[in-house]
Amino acid sequence: MPTEVIMPKVDMDMASGKITSWHVADGEAVSKGDPIFDIETDKAAMEVEAPDSGILHHPAPEGVEIPIGEAVAWLYAEGEDVGERPEPLLSPDDVPSPSRPSGADEPETEKEADDALDAEKDTVAEGPPSGQVAPPTAGGRSRATPRARSLARDAGLDISTVRGSGPRGRVQADDVRSVARGLGAATPPAAFTPEDGPLSVIGRKGGQGTPAVMIHGFASDATSWAPLEAHLRGRPLFRIELPCHGRSPKRRIADFAALVDEVREAFDDLHLEKVHLLGHSLGGALCLALADTRPEAVASLTLIAPAGLGPDINGTAVSGICRANRPESLGPWLRSLVADESIVTDSYVRLAMAGRAEPGLRAAQMAMADVLFPDGVQAFDLRAALERIDVPARIVWGKRDAIIPWRHALRAPGRVGLHLFDGIGHLPQIELVDEVARIALTPI
Repeated sequence: MPTEVIMPKVDMDMASGKITSWHVADGEAVSKGDPIFDIETDKAAMEVEAPDSGILHHPAPEGVEIPIGEAVAWLYAEGEDVGERPEPLLSPDDVPSPSRPSGADEPETEKEADDALDAEKDTVAEGPPSGQVAPPTAGGRSRATPRARSLARDAGLDISTVRGSGPRGRVQADDVRSVARGLGAATPPAAFTPEDGPLSVIGRKGGQGTPAVMIHGFASDATSWAPLEAHLRGRPLFRIELPCHGRSPKRRIADFAALVDEVREAFDDLHLEKVHLLGHSLGGALCLALADTRPEAVASLTLIAPAGLGPDINGTAVSGICRANRPESLGPWLRSLVADESIVTDSYVRLAMAGRAEPGLRAAQMAMADVLFPDGVQAFDLRAALERIDVPARIVWGKRDAIIPWRHALRAPGRVGLHLFDGIGHLPQIELVDEVARIALTPI
């Protein structure tokens, strides 16, 4: 199966982005982490890296507004059958497709969509009876009405798993609603199978200056650094993804020390002489542990709302995020992370849920939370490490943090710089990105 390259979200109120230039051509091979295109939004311009290695096909045209979360290209393995574009963009008026002439009207009702389907000339002469999973079209898509696809995206459902009741097994809106209602029951996450392999490290070696190494927080991933990364262009930059997060393998973590061992192994494998460490929340605790054990490699340490400086944590929010299996249940918890809830838009919530749709991922994170935050407390204490470190360090925190109390920062020794902000929640690197970028780039 090809790997999707999606339009990323680089700020919370971003609804779409525009590709300003491709760095690779259709049919050209790329390696994971290579810059492949530049995007431009109202607030930022940044370079986007390949999520995997492969041969790029079906790139979206430059200069077209593309909704966040939509595929802009696909990466195929060597020798893999390419065929037609796996899924058209959501902006068909801007991007004509072979099956739909430019200027053709999108069916607005399910009846119109079904009528259009009946008129299609494709390779499937006879489809399944109603009530069966619809076969894919010649291009690889499952048969579904536009409204059904929209509802499935909102619910974090794989449309190919929904049984269709329409003609030739086409999935209708009511089919998706029925499945979504069944998922709404408060059931525990499914079990997961532990995986082998190294942690995912996404980065770029090009540029000038001391490299930056960034570690995200719990239930997040490397993409959470996108707003801040836009301010760090021109320097080498690496983002480590924690076990059970992003593209890293799912693992069973024995304790915080075992988690540090895994992250330190990924850090050592970078073979960097000197780095600026930036960590958020749980990632801040891990950066502090790295600075404590690898001080010779740390040029500076920036901790953003770090864990590990006290026992308090909002365990209800942590558990709620882990268990949420649709946007409606995830949204309220995501909004508790920020002071201004309006910046967590519905589109942002849907995209976040799409990244958490796999039950095994949620189960793995729940198991990790049970080890690191048992009974709603932090099971590790890094205050002694903070006293020991002798590298330039600062702490950035919002005074309206509803996840970890900002007053934990007051336990830092006097040589650690404190940057405490009124009206900011648990995500200063998103809520106050310009200021956090200035702090992170200012020599200590």
